[in-house]
Amino acid sequence: MPAVATVQKPHVVIGVGAAHPKVRLMTSGTTEPAAPVDEPDRLDLAQPEDTATRADWEAETAKVLRKTKRLGDDDADELVWSKLTRTTLDGIAVTPLGTPDLLDDLATAGRPTRVGAWDIRAHHGAGEAKLVNEAALVDLEGGVTSLWLGVDADTDYAALLDQVLLDLAPVVLDAPAEAQSAAATRFVEYLAGREVHPDTNLGVDASSATPEIADTALKAGVVAFVVDATRVHDRGASDAQELAYSLLVAARYLRSLTDAGVALADAAGLVEFRYAATGEQFPTIAKLRAARRLWARMLELSGAELVDQRQHAVTSRPMMSTFDPWVNMLRTTVAAFAAGVGGADAVTVLPFDSALGRPDGFARRIARNTSHLLIEESHVAKVADPAGGSYAVEKLTDDLAVTAWRIFGELEEGADLDALIDEVVAAREKQVATRKRPLTGVSEFPNLGESLPERVPDGTWDDVRPYGASFEALRLAPAARPVFLATLGTIAQHTARATFASNLFAAGGVAVEVAGPTDGVDALLAAYAGQPVVCLAGSDAAYAEWGAEAATALRGAGATHVIIAGKAADYADDACSMGVDALAFLGRTREALA
Repeated sequence: MPAVATVQKPHVVIGVGAAHPKVRLMTSGTTEPAAPVDEPDRLDLAQPEDTATRADWEAETAKVLRKTKRLGDDDADELVWSKLTRTTLDGIAVTPLGTPDLLDDLATAGRPTRVGAWDIRAHHGAGEAKLVNEAALVDLEGGVTSLWLGVDADTDYAALLDQVLLDLAPVVLDAPAEAQSAAATRFVEYLAGREVHPDTNLGVDASSATPEIADTALKAGVVAFVVDATRVHDRGASDAQELAYSLLVAARYLRSLTDAGVALADAAGLVEFRYAATGEQFPTIAKLRAARRLWARMLELSGAELVDQRQHAVTSRPMMSTFDPWVNMLRTTVAAFAAGVGGADAVTVLPFDSALGRPDGFARRIARNTSHLLIEESHVAKVADPAGGSYAVEKLTDDLAVTAWRIFGELEEGADLDALIDEVVAAREKQVATRKRPLTGVSEFPNLGESLPERVPDGTWDDVRPYGASFEALRLAPAARPVFLATLGTIAQHTARATFASNLFAAGGVAVEVAGPTDGVDALLAAYAGQPVVCLAGSDAAYAEWGAEAATALRGAGATHVIIAGKAADYADDACSMGVDALAFLGRTREALA
């Protein structure tokens, strides 16, 4: 018998008024059956003896959790899912195992519409036109297919775009708010008589859309506006908040232009959406898919025919680090992969040194080649929708869409977006502080001896809230004195805790001086050089045998603050272990070192 799917409609819809669409809030949603779908003949790829039921998965996983004490001996096997389920900053529960039942009653709109490779878009901030042009030409010769350029009201486009083939390489403008209209007008004047790629974008913020700019773009055959959701992402917004913000701007944009007499289809075709792609690949894939679903729903409920959403994905600025910036290559690679799989039409990989200032040529080459490797060698773009049918991705897409739609409705009713973002920022910072959201090179495995590349600041990071900002602030003002790492016992007995403590101290800009292997208090004191803060690092057995004696002897030799790596002890002033609030701990340690 054919299966019947149901489609859950979001709650905030656009109704059609007398002459044009307007956004309004409904109090309830509806569910309607989708068209019947015939199931194809089933192809089993496993032998009968190799199949496993959900109960089998639960039983095997429960065994592992009981060994790690995350599940009690008397707890039911079914509890493994609650133990392993992760909750996002939007409050969405992500199950550890994707199963077919997750797709029951889900809408599946939002699938990628891009066919083939994505547009590799290089970003160049504002600067001297000739120098930016030289860097842009190198990017184009290296395989970049479009340019995202920082401009102002007085930009010399003849110098900026010298030798750029505008019919082949779309150009997207990025001007300050107060200069966007003038920059767009000047750019259109420069384009007169030239053949221009239709994806060229005047880059005017959609919230500042005017019928005059729309008319100018229509006559020039280019795109006019941008809904830039990376602005709230850079301030710390969650994925659903980023989507909701884009809907809010899009709704106001459509109202503004249609109120002024611009046809809805024309208005929908003149805008591009810009979203952030992070190192969390599945949420990024789901976010881009959800964005298309939400845009399609908005147009559908406006009574308009579907106009595919133009999507420009940019690798996240907040996820990038100033310290150990080379790790950013890994972060942006994962983000670019997710953007490509999610179906972004254009992808900008920010160079790994962007957080330090204006990127150099090597960083730009790595950035553009990241997309080339994904497209040409990994063949990520060969499949239209690689994530399609994935139970977990489809469910996360639906959850994100529904959550974003709800937040959109709240914003329409006057909710304070800044307050909502602040709540998410506080939750994220708590996860970062406790290192449940680790940042390699910053909160984990930092290198105090690294030499950072020197770059000229360009202002592009001024409004960004980096995820590792608190740790990086400590690194920028390193502690004046080191901690004495009082290792108890042989290397085998103290290495694990000594390594943990050393990494934790380094994350806060605190160096350590290690005692090395010791066989008693005398050996420990022989290595001690009068540091005010000491940290005991050893096994539980060593602590029980001579931890208290070591602490007393070190205090007698001049130590004023004793830390123990592991569980708190009455002979120590502080303790550090997994799950500790690292920022609070480092603050106390640095105070004791002052």
